[in-house]
Amino acid sequence: MIKCNFNAYRQRNRIERMFNRLKQFRRIATRYDTTAISFMEFLCLAAVKLWLPTFVNTA
Repeated sequence: MIKCNFNAYRQRNRIERMFNRLKQFRRIATRYDTTAISFMEFLCLAAVKLWLPTFVNTA
């Protein structure tokens, strides 16, 4: 029988899905920004845009 750590696999899968969603933004996928600070700032903005609807009541 093959031993597998399902919890680690689940966590890795969540991270991979998060990166795939962030890479839908062309600016992040192509690393359009020239400085690390501006890249990180846009990465934070993209994360907020993706995650904000889950925290806001849409009713």
